Parts: sequence; structure tokens; C-alpha cells
Amino acid sequence: MMPTAEAFALPDIRAEIERAIQRNIKGLEFLTSAAPAVGQTPKDEIHRRGTLSLYHYRPLVDELYRVPVLMVMATTNRAYIFDLAPGQSMVEYLLLKGYDVYVMDWNAPRPDEKRLRIEDYVLDFIPDSIRRVQEDSGEEDVTVAGYCMGGVLSTLYAALHPGGPMKNLALFTTPVDFSRMKLFHAWSDRRYFDVDRLIDTVGNVPPEMLFASFDMLRPAGRGAGVVQLWDNMDNDEFVKSYRMFDRWGAEMLPLAGEYFRQTVKELMWDNKLHKGELELGGRPVRLQNIKVPVLHALAQHDHIVPYEAGQPLIAGIGSADKEEVVLKGGHVSLAAGPNAVRRLWPKLDDWLGVRST
Repeated sequence: MMPTAEAFALPDIRAEIERAIQRNIKGLEFLTSAAPAVGQTPKDEIHRRGTLSLYHYRPLVDELYRVPVLMVMATTNRAYIFDLAPGQSMVEYLLLKGYDVYVMDWNAPRPDEKRLRIEDYVLDFIPDSIRRVQEDSGEEDVTVAGYCMGGVLSTLYAALHPGGPMKNLALFTTPVDFSRMKLFHAWSDRRYFDVDRLIDTVGNVPPEMLFASFDMLRPAGRGAGVVQLWDNMDNDEFVKSYRMFDRWGAEMLPLAGEYFRQTVKELMWDNKLHKGELELGGRPVRLQNIKVPVLHALAQHDHIVPYEAGQPLIAGIGSADKEEVVLKGGHVSLAAGPNAVRRLWPKLDDWLGVRST
């Protein structure tokens, strides 16, 4: 007697039922377990002032490159995206390659810090951090590496300090032409968005508003992510990575009110950086004043900083030694996670190593 079609299908049905049971068990563990540990690479806080914390990571090898690296995070997020977990940490990777790594991390601005402007970050926090890196490392030269709006702040610093101690400038997903950030323009349309009323009312911009604005860039993204999580619930490595990225995304920081007002009006609405009309502290910002070696890494699938928004940077700066690289990945996965170790991090090491002696 020939077996029926139902008989052939039984093993597949049993396997799917077993997988569904395992996913439910893993789902319960997911809901009841503690948040994943992040930022585990040993470090020391060498300075703290208000919203700023400056960390020095303890070396992992005996021989170090001469030039230390100062990483600058965007003020909206915590810097542990650079140090998610062992094996998924840009900081750990650089330390193992022999770099002396410092990181500017941000804390939630206090109510009295609502008056912080872009000038405070570019003309105070970054120069002060560089001085402290120089003192701590004993080296005059410092490489600065900035991510997203941290890259914008680093670029502004470089343009206003052409004779300063910056040795190299590495940038990741850094916008210059804000008119190309279409979805951000849509929700901050000056015809409907009263930024003055918002800041005058709330002071510092609450993280819930920022979180919602990023969600609007991909309205279905969160739901799709949950579906993907459920489909991979029996994959421990996938779940671990998902939870770390989800935690980082959910732990957004408030933004200093005046910084936000200035960013919306001068960068987003008037596009002054791209037009060469931006002034900070009464000084014009000229990208062509940047003469140090520059690397700018952009992501192919970046929905936050599209390629068109970051592309003008390399063309606009005055460095003879400058390079743009476009790598596979998204805004976050470019710099962090399991694929970054094969793409951005080796590229950064290759570029930086010969310029750090």
C-alpha cells in the first residue's frame, strides 16, 4: 500500500509544531529575563561635566599606536553603540588592533542645560575633551571619529580649528546637505512645526518625541522587527543582538532645547552648513578649512542619513587626503553589530593605522 500525502506531510507538521513550542518557551524567557548587558569593555571615566562623560578604555595590547582616538557620539543616544558586547564592539576591535580609545558619551541634559547650543558642543565640550585626551595620553595629536550628528559636531570643530591638534577625522553617516533628509523635513515642516513654541514650553526635548520621529521614518519598521524576532526566537544569537539594539534605540536621550531649536532652524530649515552660511560664536564655518586626512563612511541603506545628504562632505572639504566609502548596511548596522566587524571596522583600521604613527 502506497503512503498517503498526509503521511509524507506528518514529519514536517511535527517539526513545525515542535519549533512553535520552542519559540513559545523562548518567548517566555525573552519577556521575563533581564535586559542584556552592554558596554562591558573596561573603561575609566576621566572627566564628567553636566551632560558630558569622557571615558578612557583600558588598553588590551602592549603596543599602541601613537595617536589616540576620540570618538564622538550623537547627543541623542548613548555611546555604548560603539561597545555593544564582546565580539560586537568597535571599541574592543580598535583596542585589540592597538589603538588608544577615548569616547565622549552623553547623559540626559539637566533642566538648566536647556540653553546649550551647537557652539557649546563645538567650541567647548569637544576642545575640552581633546585637551583632556592630550593630558591623559601624553600625545599632542588626536584622531577624532564622529557618528551621525556626532560627526557633524566633529566636522564643525575641524572647520573652526584648522591649526588645532586634530590629526585625522573619521566620520560615519554624517549629513551635510540637510535638504536631502526628506522625511525629517516632512515632520519638521516650518509651515506646521512651531519649534519656538515647543522649546519655550518644554525646555529640553523629551526622548519620547524624538523616538516617535525616528519611528515615523519607517512606520512599519517596528512591527516588521517584532515579526522577524518571533520568526527567529529559537536563534539565541539573533535574539541577543535584537535585544541589545532594541535597548539602545529605546534609551534615547532628551535634547538640549536651544541645540534642537538651532539644529532645526539653521541646519534643517536653512541648510546653512551646506550653503556655507553657518556661523558659530561669530565665526564662519568653512568646510574647505579642513585640511587633515578625512574618511567618511556612508551606508547603502541608510534611511536616516541618505547617501545624498552625506555625499557633499568629501567634495566640500579642503583636505588633499580624503576618502568616501559606501558600505553595505543601514544607519546603525554600518557601525555596530555582526556585519560591521567585516565591513566598516577593517576599513577604519586600514585607513587609520598608517595615519596614527
